[in-house]
Formats: sequence, structure tokens, C-alpha cells
Amino acid sequence: MNTTLIVTLIILVVVIGIFVALYFVGNKMQKKQMAQKEQLAEAAQQTSMLIIDKKVMKLKEAGLPKAVLEQAPKRYQNAKVPIVKVKIGPQITNMICDEAIFDELPVKGEVKAMVSGIYIVGVKSIRGKKKVTEEQPRKKGFREKVRKKQREFQKEFEQEERTRKEEKEAKAEQKAKKEKAKKITH
Repeated sequence: MNTTLIVTLIILVVVIGIFVALYFVGNKMQKKQMAQKEQLAEAAQQTSMLIIDKKVMKLKEAGLPKAVLEQAPKRYQNAKVPIVKVKIGPQITNMICDEAIFDELPVKGEVKAMVSGIYIVGVKSIRGKKKVTEEQPRKKGFREKVRKKQREFQKEFEQEERTRKEEKEAKAEQKAKKEKAKKITH
């Protein structure tokens, strides 16, 4: 009886430790992702392009430049990513698209998009064939539900980060005012 209780407590402590570690690792990764998105947004340029085709495929099979495949970590080379085949001027290239805007892009339609390197960050305007809305709403898959939840949590996290920064700045200002008031009175 006593040994089962000890084993149960040890297992419970290990599980709690794993959850705490995952929380901190997830938080750190989310901050990195936000910083990367900010860098992409800063480097983005507006470009007019014709969308030829779009697919979700493995990074290896996408036909991207060799340098991109060499820079990508091994674990991501087999991951499926949204790939868009576009014509920019006379040149036809394959580009990686943001998952949030992948469904908005029309096939065989002209688009003004924000592009950072070979990554399509956002869509400014769509010209040409409009996507016909389906009469029956199609059932959302598990992957789409998870993406939607992730975007919601990301927005919440960004809002919390902004409020924390604002609170820190307000506290710093109040502290500076108190220090200034102390210097004046002394």
C-alpha cells in the first residue's frame, strides 16, 4: 500500500514537471514566432502576381530553390506547407504562402500581395475570377479547427503581451515621477 502511494506521487510529480516545462517552452516558441512575423512584415513588399496553381505539399516536392531546402531544418522538409505557383512579370516561381490567407487566394486570378522573399505574407486586393461561394457550407476538418484555435490563442497572447508592456511602461513612469519628486524634496 505504501509503495503504490509513493510510486503514484512520483509519477504525478513527473507529469506535473513535464506540463510546466511544456508551458515554458511553448511560451518561448510563441514569442519567437511573433518576432519572426514582425520581421517578415517589415521586409514585405507589395507585388502584383498571377496565381497559376495552389497546393499543400511537402517542402521537398515543392520545387523551391536549393538554398531554401538547405536552410530548412530536416524535420520541416517532410512537413506539408501551402505552396502557390505564381507568375510575377515574365517569371514563374513557386512560393510559400501563409496558411491564414491560403484559402483566400483565387486560382487563375490576379492578386496584389505583400511578399517577403519567397513567402506570401498578405493579400491587398484580388482581381479577376472571384471564388464562388458554395451553397452548402462544407464541414470543417480537424486541421482547420486547430488552425482557427491557434489563431485565436495567438491573438489573445499578443493582446496580453501588449497589456504587460503597457503596464511595465506605466510603472516605470510612476517610479520615475516618484524619484523625481524625491530629488526635488531633498
